[in-house]
Amino acid sequence: MTDPRKALVVPPGRDWSLADVDPRDTSLVGDKEKAKERLAADADSIAEWQEKLFAERRHALLVILQGTDTSGKDGTIRGVFGRTGPMGLAVTAFGRPTPEELAHDFLWRIHAACPRRGLIGVFNRSHYEDVLVGRVRKLADPETIERRFRQIVEFEEMVASSTTILKIMLHISKDEQRERLRARLDDPEKTWKFDPGDVEDRRHWDEYQAAYQEVLVRTSTKIAPWYVVPADRKWARNALVAGLVRRTLEDMAPRYPKPDFDPADIRID
Repeated sequence: MTDPRKALVVPPGRDWSLADVDPRDTSLVGDKEKAKERLAADADSIAEWQEKLFAERRHALLVILQGTDTSGKDGTIRGVFGRTGPMGLAVTAFGRPTPEELAHDFLWRIHAACPRRGLIGVFNRSHYEDVLVGRVRKLADPETIERRFRQIVEFEEMVASSTTILKIMLHISKDEQRERLRARLDDPEKTWKFDPGDVEDRRHWDEYQAAYQEVLVRTSTKIAPWYVVPADRKWARNALVAGLVRRTLEDMAPRYPKPDFDPADIRID
């Protein structure tokens, strides 16, 4: 698979449209079997790079996964990071803010969950919910939403001093979401994942797409660009995300630190 970043990136400061991205597109990964082989190889490579990142402890990687309900955030994490050592991986799933979190600014819980040096942190949803849901459900006034956009960009610039940020939107179609919601209802082992509120959110599909369009264009920056991954096909989705993560780690190029002693001088009786 060729480097997908140029094809998937939301170019900072340029015209771009989410509507032009086909959620069913698999052209970047080839056929299903090759994509699965590439995914396995990239997952192994991610695990190897993560060990070096953990050993070096000079930098961190934050992977932000956003997407509508059923877009596959959980499945992506399992597929991409399933071979990564658990000590070097920190996954945070953000739900509705707790009373404690609501007593602070909207970025308080986000900053607290950012990975320390040496870790790969994965956000299942993120601070972007505060502008997406806030806008669609009118949980915040326009002035507050506008202020949050500015604060998010400034926050990411600050975090990027020690952390590489990889932002990925998992883009599915409305038809595919219908099938996945129905599958959750029909399978007793998946019904627990069904939230009736997802149906209500689905009624606002067009509004959420417009909100995502604004988020992607306004917060894709040179230091933290957005990548939009077609996600109707789970195998293609996982292969693309793994490729993005692996290439990001390669660019970070962590190295095992050299010991401050000569191993030859150590005697173990």
